[in-house]
Amino acid sequence: MINKIGKISVYVHNQEEAKEFWLQKLGFVLKLEQPMGPNASWIEVGPSDNEFTTLILYSKSAMEQQQPSKVAHPSVLFSTTDIELAYEEMQQKGVKVGEMLRMPFGTMFTFYDQDGNEYILREDK
Repeated sequence: MINKIGKISVYVHNQEEAKEFWLQKLGFVLKLEQPMGPNASWIEVGPSDNEFTTLILYSKSAMEQQQPSKVAHPSVLFSTTDIELAYEEMQQKGVKVGEMLRMPFGTMFTFYDQDGNEYILREDK
């Protein structure tokens, strides 16, 4: 089902400043950058080209526009190589899951632990 921790969201006020910090000051590499709506980008950085786990430098203000009272996007994104199978297995085991989201940057769904904490499982091939 889950085979790795894939991505960790870091909420930032300025994505370009955050990208510069991670790339220039800490020596990380840019793994992915693409538009994500009119006012934000999907920016992933990691310690090396070979490292699977990345940080997503996520626009805090973009998320707050969707959820004004709180930033509700999960901070931990888990990874799987078979999203359909994982979705089915979680449902069979009684895990509360959200709807499957097929986005340009990946297929994913939200799931919740026993305390109602929210996570995302995303397919990475």
